[in-house]
Amino acid sequence: MDERMGVREREPVRPVAEEPEEPGWEVDPDDEQGVALVTFVGRQLRARREAAGLRAAEFATAMGYGEGLVYKVESGKRIPRPEYLEKADDVLGAGGSVSAMKNDVAEARYPKKVRDLARLEAQAVELTAYGNHNVHGLLQTREYAEALFAMRRPALEQGRMAQLVAARMARQSIFEREPSPALSFVQEEVTLRRPIGGQAVLRRQLERLLELGALRTVEIQVMPTDTRDHAGMSGEMQVLKFRDGTAVGRSEGEFGSRPVSDLKQLRIIELRCGIIRAQALTPEESLAFIEQLLGET
Repeated sequence: MDERMGVREREPVRPVAEEPEEPGWEVDPDDEQGVALVTFVGRQLRARREAAGLRAAEFATAMGYGEGLVYKVESGKRIPRPEYLEKADDVLGAGGSVSAMKNDVAEARYPKKVRDLARLEAQAVELTAYGNHNVHGLLQTREYAEALFAMRRPALEQGRMAQLVAARMARQSIFEREPSPALSFVQEEVTLRRPIGGQAVLRRQLERLLELGALRTVEIQVMPTDTRDHAGMSGEMQVLKFRDGTAVGRSEGEFGSRPVSDLKQLRIIELRCGIIRAQALTPEESLAFIEQLLGET
C-alpha cells in the first residue's frame, strides 16, 4: 500500500538488538546454586512484566532486545547481563529492585569454586601466595589467562573457557578495593620465562607485573631457579587473613590440598610462606629482575 492508494505507507519497525550470544552467559546445569538464582530472577522478571500488563513481545520492544532473549531469561536458560537488568528496571518502573540483582546474577557466570574463592579474596585484609607453575591468577593479563585455559587437556569448550577467563578477570577487582588489602606474591623464575601464549603475551604479562609491583600495597618477589634451599618444593600455597583475626590457607600436596582454617595447619603453611619470602629476591630486586627479563623478551 502507498500514498497513491490513499494510505500512508507503514514505517518500518525499528529492529531490536538481540543480546549477543557471547559464550559464558549460559547457565551451568551442574551449578545448583547458580541455576536456582537465575531461575528465581527469571520468574521475578516474568511476574513483574505480567503485572505491568506487557506481553513478551511488547516488553522486548520496549527493552530493545529480541523476544527470544526475553523468553530465555524468564525461563532461567540465560543469565541476564547487568545492562539488561538495568533496562528492565527502567521499563518496569521497579525503582532499583531489579537492577539491584545484577551483581549477584553476574556471579552465576562463574563456577562455584571460583565464586567461593572470589568471596574470600574480597573479604581478606592480607593475602600471601606462592606460585611455581604459572603466574598467579590475580596477576594475569586476559591474554595470558586465555592462553593458559586454551592449553587444558582435554580441551575446554569455548563457553566454559570464556566463563573461566571472565571469572579470573573479575577477581582482579581486589586491586581497586578501599581500604586496599596487603598483597604479597612469590613467583618462581620459570613462571616469568615460560612464553605462555607466545613472546608478545609474555611481554605484556611482564609489563603487568611491573605495573602491579609498583602499587604501594602489592609486593612481588621472584624465587631464582638456582636457589639451593627452598621451602616451597611441595607446591603452590596461599594464605588469606581476615579482619576478625581468622585465616584460611591452602598448600598443594598438604592436608588433601583443601582450604584449611585449623590453627596448627595454618601455622605450617604460614611458616613455609614466611621462609619462601625470605629465600626469594626482595621486592626491589625482583622488579629489577623482571625489568631485565622484559628487556630480553
